[in-house]
Amino acid sequence: MAEEFGRSQAVLVDVDGTEVGVADKLEVHQPPGHLHLAFSVFLFAPDGSLLIQRRAATKYHFPLMWANSCCSHPQPGEDLITSAELRVKEELGITCELRVVGNFTYRASCSSSGLIEHEFDWVLVGGIAGIIHPDPSEVAEWRLLPPEAFDDAARTAEFAPWFAPGLEIARRSRS
Repeated sequence: MAEEFGRSQAVLVDVDGTEVGVADKLEVHQPPGHLHLAFSVFLFAPDGSLLIQRRAATKYHFPLMWANSCCSHPQPGEDLITSAELRVKEELGITCELRVVGNFTYRASCSSSGLIEHEFDWVLVGGIAGIIHPDPSEVAEWRLLPPEAFDDAARTAEFAPWFAPGLEIARRSRS
């Protein structure tokens, strides 16, 4: 498994999102899956379109699925917003300011790897600033999804399981 720029650990949390420990990132995804901290970033263009990405084929879980702009795991002791902004820069090659707008918990199994996602997922939103230069080891392709296509995208199996609940929170924050 290629590590996301040295992000090899995950913060274990309880159902309220309170830290209870630290474990290896791959270990927390082994069945039955351990609840851990994550974040999902949703970047919007001025016209309301959402930057989405198709995950690289080399991703250890949910490869080649469409997802939100960026997602990852903050490292132990790392500030959530700082971690997310750094990850956007590493993965998409852009700098932006983010704000936290909510969270949700989900559990999903990846059919291709057998790994389990069980995440307390913070949702952050921001605007697209600059030209996107994605890291090809992370992003297979990207595009802007117009607002009128949000509902259809959230219902399709082509999207990662965290996309729909995260999108709903991100949309509410913009109304």
